[in-house]
Amino acid sequence: MNLSNLKPAQGSRKDRKRIGRGPGSGWGKTAGRGSKGQLQGSGYSRKRGFEGGQMPLTRRIPKRGFTNIHREEIAVVNLDHLTKLRKEEIGPKDMADHRLIRNGSVRVKVLGRGELAAAKTVHAHEFSASAVKKIEAKGGKAVIIGKD
Repeated sequence: MNLSNLKPAQGSRKDRKRIGRGPGSGWGKTAGRGSKGQLQGSGYSRKRGFEGGQMPLTRRIPKRGFTNIHREEIAVVNLDHLTKLRKEEIGPKDMADHRLIRNGSVRVKVLGRGELAAAKTVHAHEFSASAVKKIEAKGGKAVIIGKD
């Protein structure tokens, strides 16, 4: 065997369908486009969501509510998740490394569900009052990022 003898497996390659090549092919004359009208021309392209002149679905359904374009995503972490981390100091980067939050660049808020096993210094953008109370009760510190 050498490279000049290689061929694809039998039946694995298929010729493309050649439409508009005469009546014997079964795809001649109108080439599968039906007869007459806007759809049969060569330059026609339908807009996404177009429903033949009927009011499109996106315009028929009611629009409600408000989307705030200035909304800031805040990742939430509870104390019971922080207990699993075996570090004295915990920041957003550590939380991201242990998949508690999606990535280390988002704002983080620590909530007070659960208990800490030991004293830890926790760095986050926001803390709930109960989280601060529980962290300090164990001898740790709640450090707010961005406030110097």
